[in-house]
Amino acid sequence: MHKTLPLIATLGVLAALPAAAQEVVAPAEAAAAVSADVAYIFNTLLFLIGGFLVMWMAAGFAMLEAGLVRSKNVTTQLFKNISLFAIAGIMYWMIGYNLMYPTDWSIAGYVGELFSPKMIDPVGAGNAADGYSAGSDFFFQLMFCATTASIVSGTLAERVKLWPFLIFTVILTGLIYPIEASWQWGGGWLSEMGFADFAGSALVHAAGGFAALAGAIVLGARTGKYRPDGRQQPMPGSNLALATLGTFILWLGWFGFNGASQLAIGSVNDAADVSRIFVNTNMAASGGAVAAIIVTQLLYGKIDLTMVLNGALAGLVSITAEPLTPSIFASVLIGGIGGTIAVVVVPMLDRFKIDDVVGAIPVHLAAGIWGTMIVPATNPETSFVTQGLGILSIGAFVFGLSLVVWTVLKATMGIRVGTEAEISGLDISEMGMEAYPDFVQAK
Repeated sequence: MHKTLPLIATLGVLAALPAAAQEVVAPAEAAAAVSADVAYIFNTLLFLIGGFLVMWMAAGFAMLEAGLVRSKNVTTQLFKNISLFAIAGIMYWMIGYNLMYPTDWSIAGYVGELFSPKMIDPVGAGNAADGYSAGSDFFFQLMFCATTASIVSGTLAERVKLWPFLIFTVILTGLIYPIEASWQWGGGWLSEMGFADFAGSALVHAAGGFAALAGAIVLGARTGKYRPDGRQQPMPGSNLALATLGTFILWLGWFGFNGASQLAIGSVNDAADVSRIFVNTNMAASGGAVAAIIVTQLLYGKIDLTMVLNGALAGLVSITAEPLTPSIFASVLIGGIGGTIAVVVVPMLDRFKIDDVVGAIPVHLAAGIWGTMIVPATNPETSFVTQGLGILSIGAFVFGLSLVVWTVLKATMGIRVGTEAEISGLDISEMGMEAYPDFVQAK
């Protein structure tokens, strides 16, 4: 029986020869199909991994804000951060995504189609020709929308009513952010003009900063923050350990924020570029932190931890507009200047009595503008004029519309808690619960 096995095997091979001859071109086609499938899988994974890293930034914002507000307002800040994230998810699905990435424009290049909920791939219906799954793209882009709202939360802490804040979040995540972001990332007029913003120094961070600035102006400063003699009353945060943890979480999440904005990792070149973005992002954060250490020592004679935390974040914001093309040295320099700007802008805001509890305006608005404007220094495909026009248009739209919304909310339902409620803390007046009940009772 064993002698018959080679004969049977030989006959089997001979029988298969005609079929093999008919499929002589199959290997090349198969290789192309495999290549497209692999690119689809890796690109989708990039979006999903980048998306949950950016989602983790929501925890970073929550911890940073919980640490920088006073203990009597911690619960309120935690609530605002989880509620704005949930609202952003629903509004971006209902309106925001297709408004930001329109298949049809309501006003060509400026406003996409309204009220068209985002649809994702049916079950088991991925298409390699698309390059990535629709669901992964939606998930990733949603995280940027939520980040924009998180920026506003910290600036207005300790004196804003919850329901007006939530209503503003609905408008910001459903309309304001998607419209201005569509001008660039949705193929709108800024994109056609040659404006460049790789991952959102202007479209996300400066936009959030403009919305926060409008809110801070309409809302006013915290009670007792600015004295009649012109000096300011220090109001230190409750927990610098939480603030530091929040900064590290944000730093980690930024690798997804910038790295996945390459939008592809299905080729050797894309993989190399993503790794380059990671390196530059990290070095810019390092430059921002070190710059803040040096500047605070020189200005105040002592190092200010909160300034160092914000210096690192400002470095991250600064490199976000173009994290691919700079060298490592340029990345450190861009981040370092961003960190310096964040430190210098804080007292400037105080001179105008603009009360920003966590320093979001210096970090996200000021450093976001700097990061956007410095792009042509390393990316010759745009110009300083184009970048400046982009910043001005985004600022005018976001700040102007936010100012109108905050003013209307103030006139209709009021946006600020009463003085007594502010003094006792929003945790009691707005939430009815305290973050540190045992600590408060011990006092």
